[in-house]
Amino acid sequence: MTELSFIHRYEPATEPGRPPLLLLHGTGGDENDLISLGRMVSPGSALLSPRGKVLENGMPRFFRRLAEGVFDEEDLRLRTDELADFVAEARKAYGLAAPVALGFSNGANIAAAMLILRPEALSGAALLRAMVPLHDAPKSDLTGKRVLMVSGLMDPIIPADNAARLAASLAAAGAEVVHETLPTGHGLSQTDLQLLVKWFSEQGA
Repeated sequence: MTELSFIHRYEPATEPGRPPLLLLHGTGGDENDLISLGRMVSPGSALLSPRGKVLENGMPRFFRRLAEGVFDEEDLRLRTDELADFVAEARKAYGLAAPVALGFSNGANIAAAMLILRPEALSGAALLRAMVPLHDAPKSDLTGKRVLMVSGLMDPIIPADNAARLAASLAAAGAEVVHETLPTGHGLSQTDLQLLVKWFSEQGA
């Protein structure tokens, strides 16, 4: 594994032409968490999976929060830049195109922040259980970027209107957004997997 600014796992592509995936775990996860999901939803894609640098009670995250659902937005902006810089490093080291982010929960939130703050870092994103990352977000141009959002109707952490606001703001910035809401909670379901497989197959993935 190449030494880069984040502890990470990297799996090279086995099928040329498939988009690389940037795998972003949830709170308490690590660089191994989403590897099998990445393989399932986009077989043959290169997989780049960093470990979040922030520890909350010993659990890795990508940025600090002040309480559940309340983000430290100053830290989030700093960490988003740091992660986008890592993506640029990894692209150079491994010879990758701009990746599609596949993020869950905390990972989905920093992926959404990257779309807003550093849109050049990603070619698109699949956001599982994401919420609005920044209250005072700058305008960004997401023209041509495809985004899948999958929310849980009974998610105790993310109100449905918050997820809908994020989807609307990404669409207003020009992204091609598909937003699905499932009758489930914060955890992932078999239907999430089916939606991901279908969406990635439509990306030429």
